[in-house]
Amino acid sequence: MANLDIALLTTHTSRGQLSSRPMSNNGDVEYDGNSYYFTFEQSRTVSDITENSQVSLGFSGAQGLYVTIVGTGHLIRHKPTMQQHWVPDLDKWFKDGIDTPGVVLVRVEAKRIKYWRGEDEGELQIK
Repeated sequence: MANLDIALLTTHTSRGQLSSRPMSNNGDVEYDGNSYYFTFEQSRTVSDITENSQVSLGFSGAQGLYVTIVGTGHLIRHKPTMQQHWVPDLDKWFKDGIDTPGVVLVRVEAKRIKYWRGEDEGELQIK
């Protein structure tokens, strides 16, 4: 999944609708399927996760690979933790790095991962 950079992150809105937006994981994906995304405090992503932490991710990759993840979104504002997940490419979006006012790290804790590639498909349950 680290090679599948752009995900569609879907959250639940305050009116019960679904809202999706493209997000980059910057190659920061752990073996257990957890992934990390930076955004701003005032974003719809943060307000949605604050109200309902259940999220999903959708990825499309080379050679017909598709991956979906159902999980829980966690908002992280702890600067040392954010620093562990920072990569230089983020500087173009957050001019002062982790000191950019309002920067928030979203960790998506994977609960279920499904994948499809051609006729091959599978599902992983994460404890």
